[in-house]
Amino acid sequence: MLLADANFRLDAQAVDYVILGFYFVIVLGIGLLAKRSISSSLDFFLSGRSLPAWVTGLAFVSANLGAVEVFGMTANGAQFGIPTVHYYWIGAIPAMVFLGIVMMPFYYGSKVRSVPEYLNRRFGPASHLVNGISFATAQVLISGINLFALGSVVNVLLGWPLWLSIVVSAAIVLTYTTIGGLSAAIYNEVLQFFVIIAMLIPLTVVGLHRVGGWEGLVDRITDKGNELSSWPGTNITGIGDATLSVLGIVFGLGFVLSFGYWTTNFAEVQRGLSAKSMSAAKRTPLIGAYPKALLPLVIVIPGMLAAVISPELAAAKAQLAANPNATTDVQFNDAIKLLIRDVLPNGMLGVAITGLAASFMAGMAANVSAFNTVFTYDIWQTYIKKNKPDAYYLKVGRVITVVGVLAAIGTAFIAAGYENIMTYLQTLFSFFNAPLFATFILGLFWKRMTPAAGWSGLVAGTLSAIAVFVLANSGAVTWFGDPSSQGPSFVGAGVAFVVDILVSVLVSLRTRPKPDEELTGLVWSLTPRESRRHGQEGEDSGWYRKPAVLAGGVLVLTLVLNIIFW
Repeated sequence: MLLADANFRLDAQAVDYVILGFYFVIVLGIGLLAKRSISSSLDFFLSGRSLPAWVTGLAFVSANLGAVEVFGMTANGAQFGIPTVHYYWIGAIPAMVFLGIVMMPFYYGSKVRSVPEYLNRRFGPASHLVNGISFATAQVLISGINLFALGSVVNVLLGWPLWLSIVVSAAIVLTYTTIGGLSAAIYNEVLQFFVIIAMLIPLTVVGLHRVGGWEGLVDRITDKGNELSSWPGTNITGIGDATLSVLGIVFGLGFVLSFGYWTTNFAEVQRGLSAKSMSAAKRTPLIGAYPKALLPLVIVIPGMLAAVISPELAAAKAQLAANPNATTDVQFNDAIKLLIRDVLPNGMLGVAITGLAASFMAGMAANVSAFNTVFTYDIWQTYIKKNKPDAYYLKVGRVITVVGVLAAIGTAFIAAGYENIMTYLQTLFSFFNAPLFATFILGLFWKRMTPAAGWSGLVAGTLSAIAVFVLANSGAVTWFGDPSSQGPSFVGAGVAFVVDILVSVLVSLRTRPKPDEELTGLVWSLTPRESRRHGQEGEDSGWYRKPAVLAGGVLVLTLVLNIIFW
C-alpha cells in the first residue's frame, strides 16, 4: 500500500503544521470550556437539552462528515463516478425529512435519552438489551473507520507508523470527549463543519481548474456510460440487470438502509435530542439536510478528479477494470489524500490537512458520544448497577468513553483491510440498521406488535443480513452482486427488513400485546396530536422556522439536483 511509501508523504511546511496545531488547541479548549457546564449526567450525555436549532442542525450534518463521507464518498466518486450521488439525494434527504417531521416528535416528546430506551418503553427489556448491545457494537466498529482514516492522515503527514498514528489520534479525540461530553462534541462539530468546507471547496475549484473545468473532467473519464449518469447505477450496485439495480438503489439504499440509518442511528438522533425545544428538535435534521444536499458537489466531484489527476490512482483504476482481483499500489480510499497532494500549494495544504483531521474527529466523536450514552444508560444503569446517584453514572460515562476509544483502536485495523471503506460501512448498516428500522417502523404504526416480536424480529433480521453477506462473499450466490461492490449490502438490507417484518407479524399474532394505556406516546394512533406539536413563540416563531417549510424547500432542492445529474 502506498500509505507506507515515503513518496506519498505530503510536502507540508511549517505554516501547514502551525495551522493544524492551532486547530488542535482550539478543539481541546472547547472541551475545557464545555466542562464548566456539566453538573449532571444529562448535561454530559445530552447537553442538558439546551442547544439552539442552528447549532444542533450543523452538528447533525457534521457528525456524518467523518471518514464515511470524506474518505468513503470520495473513494466512491473515484471508483463509480456520478452514481455516488444516490447516497445523498436518494439515501439521505428523504429520510432526514421523515426524521424531522415524523420521528423526532416521538423521540423528543417522550423525553427518552436514547433510541434503545424508546424500544424499552415500547417492547420491554428483551428488545432493549438486544438493541443496546448491537448498537454499542456498531458504534465501536464505525469509530474504528474514522480512527483509521484520522491515523492515516497523521501517517502520511508525519511518516509515523500507522499503529502509532492511530493511537495518537485516538488520544486527541478521547481527551475532549471525556472532558466536555456531548457539548464539547457538538460545538466542535460546528467548528469542524466550517473547517471541512474550507478544505473541500478550494480542493474542488483548484482540481476543476487543473483539468479544464467540468467539460475537461468529462473528456478525461473513460467509462462515460456508467460514471456520468446517475441511473441505473449498475456499476455501484454490481448488479448487471438495470431494473434490479434501480430496485436495489431505491428499496435497499433509499428506503431500508437510508431510513434505518437516519431515523434510528442514535449518533445522529442524539443531536436533535440535545435541542432546547420541540421545534428546534424537529428542525435539527431539516437544517442539516440543506448542506447535505449540496455536499456531493464538493465530495463526489473531487473523487472523480482524483481518478484522472493522480497517475497512481488512474493506473490502479485501469488495473482493477481489467482484473478486479489485481493488487494495486493505492486504494480508492486514498483518493482525497492524493488529490490534496497533487493540487494544493503550501498554506492551503495546511487547511486541507486540518479539514481532514476535523472530518474524522467529528465522525469519531459522534460515535463515541453515542456509545457512552447507550452503554451507560441502557446497559449499565438498567441491567448492572441500578439506582445509583447521578454522579456515579457521570463517572461511568467518562470511564466507558475511554473503553470505547481503546476498542476502536482495535477495530481501526479491520477498516484498514478494505479497498473502499464504504463497502465495509454499508455491510455494517445492513447488519444493524436495517432490522432496527423494520422493528421500529412496525412498532410505531401497528399497536398490535408485541414485546416478543420486538426482540425476535431484530435477531432474525440481523441473522438474515449476515447470511446474505456470507453467501455473497463465498461465491455461493452471485446475483446479489459483486462482493467488492455495494450491491450485496443493498440486498442484505432489503432481506433483513422483509425477514424482520415477517417474523414480527407472525410472532405478534401468536403472543399477547401490551395494553393500549401503556403505549400512549409510543404508537402513532395512541398519541394525542397535541403532544407532537411544536411551539411557535419566541425563538420558534417565523414562517421560515416552520418544519414543514424547511422540509418542502429541501425536497424541491433535491428534486432539482436529481434532474440535473440524471
